[in-house]
Amino acid sequence: MSYADYRSDSAMQADTRAAALDTAALVALARDAGMLVTLDGQIGRERYESVTGSIATLARFAQALRQSVLEAT
Repeated sequence: MSYADYRSDSAMQADTRAAALDTAALVALARDAGMLVTLDGQIGRERYESVTGSIATLARFAQALRQSVLEAT
C-alpha cells in the first residue's frame, strides 16, 4: 500500500490551489468520476471518509482533478 501526504509535497505547499484541493471539491470529483465515497465517521467538524473504485474510475478522477487545477490557474 502506498501512502502520500500532500502536505509534505513542497510544490503543493507553495500554492495549495485552495479551489482544487478543497476537501468537498475532491469528494465531489471522486463521486462524479464514479468512485464510491463512504463516510466512516465524524468527530466534531472532522470527517473520515473512504474512497474506492476501479482503475478506470481512478483515471477519470485524475483527469477531472487535472482539469480543475488547469481551470484554477
